[in-house]
Amino acid sequence: MQEFDFLVIGSGSGLDVANVAANQGQSVAVVEKGPLGGTCLNRGCIPSKHLLYHADVLETVERADEFNIDVTVDGVDFADIVRTVNEEVSEDAESIRNGLRSSSRHDLFEGEASFVDERTVEISGGDDDGARLRAETILIAVGSRPSIPPIDDIDSVDYLTSTEALQLETPPDRLVIIGGGYIAAELGHFFGTFGSDVTIVGRRPNLLPEADEEVAEAFTDRYRNRFTVHTGHAATSVTEADGEISVEARPYEYGDDSGIVAGADTVTAAGDELLVAAGRESNADTLNLDVTDVETDDRGFIETDEYLRTDADGVWALGDIVGEYLLKHSANHEARTAARNIFGDDLEPVDYSAMPFAVFASPEVAGVGAREEELRAADREYATNTYSYEDTARGDAMNADGFVKVLVDPQGEILGCHIVGPDASTLIQEVVVAMKSGSGTVRDIRNSVHIHPALSEVVQRAFSGQFTRGGDGHHHQH
Repeated sequence: MQEFDFLVIGSGSGLDVANVAANQGQSVAVVEKGPLGGTCLNRGCIPSKHLLYHADVLETVERADEFNIDVTVDGVDFADIVRTVNEEVSEDAESIRNGLRSSSRHDLFEGEASFVDERTVEISGGDDDGARLRAETILIAVGSRPSIPPIDDIDSVDYLTSTEALQLETPPDRLVIIGGGYIAAELGHFFGTFGSDVTIVGRRPNLLPEADEEVAEAFTDRYRNRFTVHTGHAATSVTEADGEISVEARPYEYGDDSGIVAGADTVTAAGDELLVAAGRESNADTLNLDVTDVETDDRGFIETDEYLRTDADGVWALGDIVGEYLLKHSANHEARTAARNIFGDDLEPVDYSAMPFAVFASPEVAGVGAREEELRAADREYATNTYSYEDTARGDAMNADGFVKVLVDPQGEILGCHIVGPDASTLIQEVVVAMKSGSGTVRDIRNSVHIHPALSEVVQRAFSGQFTRGGDGHHHQH
């Protein structure tokens, strides 16, 4: 048995907290079963956004004729693009590993951790198989994995998840994607731009169901022009024959009585690769939590209080495993809160207000705060305004298609902002700053001088026009 002051399971954002512990002179153990750096670095946002940028460059070149520029693409070394990105990722993971291995303040244990009792874990697999570690404080940060829905015969076919898709060295001729969220949207854009014939099957009425309805609708329309899209359909069975995978899907009713529509016609989607991108599930089931007081919710994510403490004394959790926002910037934000709470004098709740998200597809989508359908459902008073990219000088020059939508309360407080169009992930940021660090009202945006004719004018104008009262068609000025 080895004793430590602080132990973290998982080497993504949990490592930030381990470093604080080490800087305070505590003895620190880090347990990781895979490459160092967690999902984001190895299987998530870093490789995917690197690859997606290549797709954005190709798409820009292919649109050049819109600007009277005659360009031909002489070739794309797809395998080299994928290898280069994956090599960079591996080097980064190895560099974190070497840093921990050579640190006098951290002990790295490679293998999978499972609890033996409240404060003791045992390592299985890897170099440290059989080691037992005990610690005063334990932080669980083991993240999530791709979720595989219960589809008939899914296990009999050779399907991809996002992890394998990011390593394919040849784009499939025909790719079928099950799922309609951001991973499906981003990887559809990536493979579609590099020549795959993409079919997307999603249960919800629109792609990107977590986005504001109007944005999701506009995005789905755009994807219908690019790909074959079967929204409102649930995949029910898959078969594989002669290298072709066929997915049967049936109409799906989403709402109070969600389920497959009885007697409705099935659609069949076929391809040479199948990507399952149907969300993420918790890795908590790998930890043997039954021998601890750590509780999980009905989806299997770890339950914490607002300070990120679990129900077990001295055991904390953060990141995807707590199931709040499965986003790297949320995990980093939680890590800062956890570090303050574990090592500081006062407890401070984790503040999820103004937590933005972005989808790096084409078009880009980003949002922060409430969606219009949530305000309607809660019977909140609100007003809304929308402004199109093409009505700004820069947007017009870019042939940009998209809009910024703003939701405010009657006093002018910003309730939400939703964007579909170029650079949405960047444009949302000033709204996040206003909501988080400013007065949180439309004045923050209106009173700031915006560079003319930069793209940010589309945000400025969305906040400056005539607002329409939600649901009743009355205009009023703030």
